[in-house]
Amino acid sequence: TTTTTTTTRVGLGGMNARRVYARDGFMTRVEASTRVVNFASSSRRSTTTMQGTGKFIVGGNWKCNGTVESVKSLVKELNAGKIDADLDIYVAPPAVHIPSVQAAIDSRYQVAAQNCWVGAGGAYTGEVSADMLVDAKIPWVILGHSERRALCGETNEFVGEKTKYALSKGLKVALCIGETLEQREAGTTLDVCFAQLKAVNDVITVADWENIVIAYEPVWAIGTGKVATPQQAQDVHAGIRKWCAENISAEVASKVRIQYGGSVNAGNCEELAQKEDIDGFLVGGASLIGDAFVTICNSAKMSK
Repeated sequence: TTTTTTTTRVGLGGMNARRVYARDGFMTRVEASTRVVNFASSSRRSTTTMQGTGKFIVGGNWKCNGTVESVKSLVKELNAGKIDADLDIYVAPPAVHIPSVQAAIDSRYQVAAQNCWVGAGGAYTGEVSADMLVDAKIPWVILGHSERRALCGETNEFVGEKTKYALSKGLKVALCIGETLEQREAGTTLDVCFAQLKAVNDVITVADWENIVIAYEPVWAIGTGKVATPQQAQDVHAGIRKWCAENISAEVASKVRIQYGGSVNAGNCEELAQKEDIDGFLVGGASLIGDAFVTICNSAKMSK
């Protein structure tokens, strides 16, 4: 039987509340309390494996947020921030803001697109092809995000084909995987993640994995204020690395970088970064706040 325990830490003057602030054109949601959701260990498997050896990497997914002025302000904050950790960083603005971000952001930040089409360009209204991203000198693309899987009906197989095409054009891919709350409570977290990985692995080569970063994002923790415990995240990351060793190669399992995403913020990033199989973060809401994102980037210094 799966049980759920919710622990609530009350902060901000004893208020257990959710507040929403409008900040420089962004709607920033701040949780007055941090809810840590613990699930019974019945969904866990033996995940003993080697830890990752890849360089720490942090991505910022700005999603569908920002105005011309607020993006300018955010870029200024990022450029002014002091990052003294050794890591790779990418930011993914909405498509309309990519050119201005490319022109103004410090070179230590690489730029990513939030999506691309499954094949070459053509009569696909509203889509952007991988070819276009390469032509525009955009090196990264995020694929398979849970919001696109849920809202746009993208299947595992479709994400696999999109990944294959993007890689064939020379893009680096942040491949998002993760389970819903119902799947977590049913004890199928790893099964869900493995199916998502298999659909990609079935259509690419072993060498292609050199240009993929896996972003594990439990759907129930994205923007909800619910946070997986560091050990929960570590267990899944270790399981993913073990799957890679058994289904791709030991070398890929060691080298592939696995980001964690799901309400990562300036307050919890250092503890998460200390886990041996967490190789970075894919950050949503906190990436819209310059100093918070810089703090998250600097948590790379805590990585083992």
